[in-house]
Amino acid sequence: MSTPSEPRHDGSAPDLDAIVGERRQLINLGYRLLGSLAEAEDVVQETYTRWYAMPREQQEAIESPGAWLTKVAGRICLDVLGSARARRERYVGAWIPEPLPDRGEWSGGGGAGGGRAPADPADQVTLDESVNMAFLVVLESMTPAERVAFILHDVFRYPFADVAEIVGRTPAACRQLASSARRRIRAGRTSAAPVAGQAALVRHFKEAWESRDIKALVGLLDPDAVMTADGGGMVGTVLRPVEGAEGIAQYLIHIADKARGLELVERTVNGRPGLVAQHTGVPVTVAAFEITGGRISRIWAVRNPEKLRAWTEG
Repeated sequence: MSTPSEPRHDGSAPDLDAIVGERRQLINLGYRLLGSLAEAEDVVQETYTRWYAMPREQQEAIESPGAWLTKVAGRICLDVLGSARARRERYVGAWIPEPLPDRGEWSGGGGAGGGRAPADPADQVTLDESVNMAFLVVLESMTPAERVAFILHDVFRYPFADVAEIVGRTPAACRQLASSARRRIRAGRTSAAPVAGQAALVRHFKEAWESRDIKALVGLLDPDAVMTADGGGMVGTVLRPVEGAEGIAQYLIHIADKARGLELVERTVNGRPGLVAQHTGVPVTVAAFEITGGRISRIWAVRNPEKLRAWTEG
C-alpha cells in the first residue's frame, strides 16, 4: 500500500490530479475498515465533500493533502464503525463482509444509489492478504479503535503518531490497540494452503455438489466445518451457522435439489478461489472458503443482493 502524497513545501495550491489520485488509497482504507465497498464509497465521497467545502486558502495551507484526506476518512470510518455495531445487532441473520471479485472479473460496483459507471481500475480494491474473507471476519470481532489502529499501522504502515491523531488517543494507547488486534488475528489464523491447492479443493467441492454426492462433500469438509450465510432478510437463507461436515453436506444437497437451474462458477473471491452461484446467468450467491489441513473448514455464503452489486452491475 502507498502512503499519502508527499507534503508540499513551496506554498503552491494542491494539484487536482493529486487530490483525485488519493481516491484508490481511500477506497482501500475504507473497505478494510468497514468490510463494505458501498460504505467505503460513501466515506470517500464525504471526505472529498469536506475537502472541496474548504476555502482555497485553507486547502493551500494544508501541507500534505493526502494525509489530510486519510485522517478525515479514518475519522469518518471510526464513526461509522461505532454506529455499525448497533445496526448489525438489528441485522437479520449473520452479517458477512461484502465479497469482492478479482480485477479481471469486476463488473462495476455501485454505491448506495447503484448508479455508478463500470468501475475504473483506480477505484478497485487491491486484493491482498488483508482482504481475504477470513481476515475480514476476524476484523469484525475487534473494537472500532482496535480495527482502525491495526489497519492504519500494520496494513498501511502509518506511524502511531499519525494513527493517534485519527483515533483520538495517545500513540502509546494506539500501540496497545494494534497489539490487541494482532493477538486476535493470530488466534483466528490458520496456515493457508497454496492457491493452486485451494482452487483444486474448491473445484472438487463444486463437482460434488453438482453430482449430489453427499459422501464426497463430507470428505472435502473438515469434521468441525462451519457454514455461515448472509441474506440480510432480503432473500431466503439459513439464519444461523450450519455446523459439522454432515450437516453442511445435507443442507447443500437440499439446496441443490430445491434450486433447480442453479449453476456454480469458479471465481476469485477476495483474492482466493471461490464459487458464484448463478441463476439464469445472474449471480445470486458468492461463496468464500477457508482451507485448514487440506479440507474446507469455513464457508461464507453471501446472498444479500445489496452486497453483490460488484458482481451483478455492469
